[in-house]
Amino acid sequence: MVSILKYKHNPNLQMIDFKAIIEKEITLDPDNPAALRRLAHLMVDDMFDYLSNVAQRPVWQAVPETTKQFAQEPLPITGQSVESIYESFKEHILPYTKGNIHPRFWAFVQGTGTHLAMMADMLASGMNPNVTIGDHSAMYIDQQVIEWSKEMLHFPKTGSGMLLSGGSMANITALIVARNAFDAQIRAKGLNPQQRLVMYASAETHSCQQKAAEIIGIGTEGLRKIPVDKDFRMNITALKQQMVADKAAGFTPFCIVGNAGTVSTGAIDPLDKLAAICKKEQLWFHIDGAFGALAKLLPEFEGALKPIERADSVSFDFHKWMYMPYEVGCILFKNKDLHRKSFAMQPAYLLSHERGLAAGPDSLNNYGPELSRGFKALKIWMSLKEHGIDKFRALVRQNVAQVLYLQDLIEKQPKLEMMTPVTMNVACFRYKPLRKTLSTEELNRLNKEILMQLHEKGLSAPSYTLLQGVYAIRVANVNHRSTKSDFEALVTDTVRLGDAIIESGMKLF
Repeated sequence: MVSILKYKHNPNLQMIDFKAIIEKEITLDPDNPAALRRLAHLMVDDMFDYLSNVAQRPVWQAVPETTKQFAQEPLPITGQSVESIYESFKEHILPYTKGNIHPRFWAFVQGTGTHLAMMADMLASGMNPNVTIGDHSAMYIDQQVIEWSKEMLHFPKTGSGMLLSGGSMANITALIVARNAFDAQIRAKGLNPQQRLVMYASAETHSCQQKAAEIIGIGTEGLRKIPVDKDFRMNITALKQQMVADKAAGFTPFCIVGNAGTVSTGAIDPLDKLAAICKKEQLWFHIDGAFGALAKLLPEFEGALKPIERADSVSFDFHKWMYMPYEVGCILFKNKDLHRKSFAMQPAYLLSHERGLAAGPDSLNNYGPELSRGFKALKIWMSLKEHGIDKFRALVRQNVAQVLYLQDLIEKQPKLEMMTPVTMNVACFRYKPLRKTLSTEELNRLNKEILMQLHEKGLSAPSYTLLQGVYAIRVANVNHRSTKSDFEALVTDTVRLGDAIIESGMKLF
């Protein structure tokens, strides 16, 4: 024992009594497991109460200065009691959440989570597997969720997929594969500057497509943002003209990105026409379906979304219109071989074996940039088994119906104006006073103030967008807790706040 505790190559280590350390080993397991178990039961009870009473609380509360100061405490040197840590959580963290578990939260596109999925995350953390390599149960459940995902979107069983943190990483992963599929030498030799690769997406596409263009090496200027039509869908004529101009200028098109539900308005690009262009020009066809792809569960969207089946890749988020807790996105590929060739790597320490822990399914490290991944699939697996896909289909339809109901309420209210027709689950509108003529800039400032007051007063949490320079209050409904009374309250509160601002003469104009 003594001999192995002597270090000849580092004089600093010779000063440490390693033998004493070995003889008094420590662990991070609890000193009092029974006490921590009692606290754990209390945590579960508290969270169930918290979720049960969510509608009685404000949607959002500003983080107070006391909590901001609390969050600046120095690094703890010695440990604290778990009871005191939990009390700090309840005082400073839990009350000031983002609010997306509340029935009146419709900001951005953020799902609400569920009780069982919350518990699944606890179970996954307790198991603590790294779901990229090895022969263990989580790998097989991850595979099953990918198979279910392909079935939901009618992708071929011979395809492949990955669970990732969200739509941004899913889209970036898709475009890495699209780039490498165009030129198999890129992975080894890098981009050929003579090719001058370009890709196409609508002007309404998510900003992650620009990040993807930068990450894959074609740069911001390599992403052509195509104008949209009056319905905020990619203008096909403008796309064709841009492609002709690019080829004439020596650029090489390699990919078109279609939107299955844009962030601002929920618009669905003419995917069938984009698929035809990609087939004719031999381009990669990727669909960003962050939330909208899941509308394919509904027969009423089959026409607009059936071209998903013609795409080379499609991305979507389970934490949006499948209501999963953050975070879990998904990317699906039609061609498994092209997917694998973009990432496959087997260093000596990751070689597969015939038996033992090093056996099992093909390492997911061969299908994406991550070598460390948590057990994201468990909450999806448990939730789908708890409810069945028909329940999720009904909720997606309910969300669409609720936004159509909101549109009807807005159109019946003279002081509110729809900014674009509802096409899926997104509504954009603004307050417009009847007896006061305001410029676009004044209306923009007025509606921004209304939105901020809706948030500050904890009434509801829609978000916002700019539609051709016009500020719109935006509702994106992927909330399984919302009811029609919540949308009625939003309309009432928006008009009441707008009237009060006008009457007060607030200096907005």
